[in-house]
Amino acid sequence: MARAVSTRRMAVATIAAWIVALIIFFPILYTLITSVKSESEAIQGFNLVPSFTFENYVTVQTQRDYFKPFMNSVVLAVGSTLLALLIAVPAAWSMAFSPTKRTKDILMWMLSTKMMPAVAVLVPIYLIFRDTGLLDTRFGLTVMLTLINLPIVVWMLYTYFREIPGEILEAARMDGASLFDEIVYVLTPMAVPGIASTMLLNIILAWNEAFWTIRLTTTNAAPLTAFIASFSSPQGLFWAKLSAASTLAIAPILIMGWFSQKQLVRGLTFGAVK
Repeated sequence: MARAVSTRRMAVATIAAWIVALIIFFPILYTLITSVKSESEAIQGFNLVPSFTFENYVTVQTQRDYFKPFMNSVVLAVGSTLLALLIAVPAAWSMAFSPTKRTKDILMWMLSTKMMPAVAVLVPIYLIFRDTGLLDTRFGLTVMLTLINLPIVVWMLYTYFREIPGEILEAARMDGASLFDEIVYVLTPMAVPGIASTMLLNIILAWNEAFWTIRLTTTNAAPLTAFIASFSSPQGLFWAKLSAASTLAIAPILIMGWFSQKQLVRGLTFGAVK
């Protein structure tokens, strides 16, 4: 009887999980369906039966340069991630293995910056970028995306580093390891799952950032988020072409997430009680 109840519960949980997954995935599915409709079909309303036309993808590729914003997104996502890790690894190490009485306060302050509405600092950030010549530049956006996601990166790495026994680092010091050797050759290899998941999460966040990338760029450094927004015009929204552009924009990150899901789950559960 107990086994039957357990099997029933497992079946109910499985069905519930599939329902939740389909609800979450449905907007992406509907975007894909709309992208292979004609514009007249797209504006008619909800319809899951497309005409399977690929003219929208041809139009997106011919009328707009997809490759340039794609490369901008790659440079911004990867560049901001590497820069954030360069700053966050030493910061998380110091907080995890050399804490002070202010460490928790600093961590909470860093996290509190994520609660501030971005629009509240739009004007000063825009003026700083304008006066320093960073508007519509890859370097400026890379720094901006690094600062936006740095609190999350530091918090995640701090959590992973806290799970590493301090005795291992003490043994390395006894063997004559310097601070650089301790971080690069001892700590970093042990935290590879955590660092990998942090990198993946930061790349996803940077890739999807739209508020700052749209407002601080025009053409030269515009990523895929600005590329999608360009299909909104005073004449109206071209839903089919907008869906095709959105599909092209989310496809790389979906593919990366699909192939790296095991590493991401392993990293996010790194140090958890088994």
